[in-house]
Amino acid sequence: MSIAAKDVVPFTQARATLSELADQVKQGSEKVITKNGESYVALIDANRLDYYHRLERERIHLLLLEDVKRGLADIAAGRTEDADTAIARLQQARKSVSKTKKRRG
Repeated sequence: MSIAAKDVVPFTQARATLSELADQVKQGSEKVITKNGESYVALIDANRLDYYHRLERERIHLLLLEDVKRGLADIAAGRTEDADTAIARLQQARKSVSKTKKRRG
């Protein structure tokens, strides 16, 4: 759903007409509340917000499954190292980054 100009509402107007705006949102529109001419918050139906949250969780799960798939491919290809070696490598990289930041800082 795209946001039309009529769905962009200044904060002061939203405060004065909140009940009316809520009814419009419940009927399917979404409102962008502005403050000082900038986008501030959005007013959307609670069910739609729940739907957006479910979509985001599904997207995260798909990304995690892709990570698992890549990890299994790495194992199958022999691209592995033991945990102690990996931790030591990561700690060394962290120290190097920290030293670089101190020199710049």
